[in-house]
Amino acid sequence: MITDVASARGMCQNGTMSEGFVISPASALLTPDAPGLAALRAAVAQGGSLRLSQARGPLREDGPAMLFCETSGSSGAPKVIRRRPESWQRSFAVTAEVFGIGADDRYATLGDLRHSLTLYALLEGFHLGADVASLVGMRPRAQAHFIVETYITVLYATPTQLRLLLRGSEAAGLAAFPALRHIFCGGGPLDQALADQLRTRFRHADLRAFFGASETSFITLSDAATPAGSVGRPYPGVSLKIDAPTGETGEIWVASPYLFEGYASGSASDTRRDGAWLSIGEMGYQDAAGHLFLRGRKSRMVTVADHNVFPEEIESVLAQVPGVTACAVVPRSDAARGHRMIAFVQGAAPEATLRAACRAALPPHAVPHRFIPLAELPLLPAGKPDLAALAQRVKA
Repeated sequence: MITDVASARGMCQNGTMSEGFVISPASALLTPDAPGLAALRAAVAQGGSLRLSQARGPLREDGPAMLFCETSGSSGAPKVIRRRPESWQRSFAVTAEVFGIGADDRYATLGDLRHSLTLYALLEGFHLGADVASLVGMRPRAQAHFIVETYITVLYATPTQLRLLLRGSEAAGLAAFPALRHIFCGGGPLDQALADQLRTRFRHADLRAFFGASETSFITLSDAATPAGSVGRPYPGVSLKIDAPTGETGEIWVASPYLFEGYASGSASDTRRDGAWLSIGEMGYQDAAGHLFLRGRKSRMVTVADHNVFPEEIESVLAQVPGVTACAVVPRSDAARGHRMIAFVQGAAPEATLRAACRAALPPHAVPHRFIPLAELPLLPAGKPDLAALAQRVKA
């Protein structure tokens, strides 16, 4: 496996680093009518900077090649990040070398191309010469049929999208996906129950979940041997340091060639630089073998009865309860305890089951005060829970 990214640069066909994103002549569009896909390809082919937003499709700008795209905005207004194409091209080369992916492969994405995970996958497919398909807007059953009938070999998706795809494949009676050999999951935590279901249904595929952010790109990568609760070890070329002793929780700092240049608009108080190191405010710890375990974002951490509580840890427990299809936890101010945790849950799990699962896995102060059922959790365009909307509901 590559450990030095200097030996795995994102090269063009002539062996030089591209100043902008490129499209291999071998890459074809399998879904030319998919929303925004042809426009994205045309914008990349023309060169210059590429700008995507949740409000509009791909736009090309003259000048030095840069990529401008928005963060998910899960805890506030989306911010526009600015990165150099080579920061993604370098990881395209890692994908080619580590996983053997190239022009013989066929990519599929399930989300809107304005989401950074989907955009990354499409640009990687273009770069490596793979054929690409965007299945956004299709019903999960139709997506499952397309993946089988079109011999898709590489799939990029979020946990929510994969959960829906599982249901679609079951509804379609599709038990085997023999051509699918790689599933890359990002954009949210992949719980163990879902991972087990995916490995059973897509038994020919190597399932890899990665942890990262719009600002950092890849940070860690997991595999079947990753311990439960961990997001894996550092992605090739990534260095991690935690401002706490081994095994204790601290702020996570990242150094890699995949980092963004800065915000083109907006700002984040959690995002800080210290020389080559970048922090986005994530808290966690590493074990002696280098596996990273996340606690949650520093900005989401609250105190309950003088104890620190990370909503993400509660969400991780709830996501594994049978019947839960989506969930989010937000705090409510409380004069006596500091905060009380409120859990919004989509799915058929009864409150008694949810509460019992939390009591079994969490300390008493982290067990939600209330469990509020929702027919549908409010989502952002990136597919993540709209925490700001839920916080307003709690406040009201």
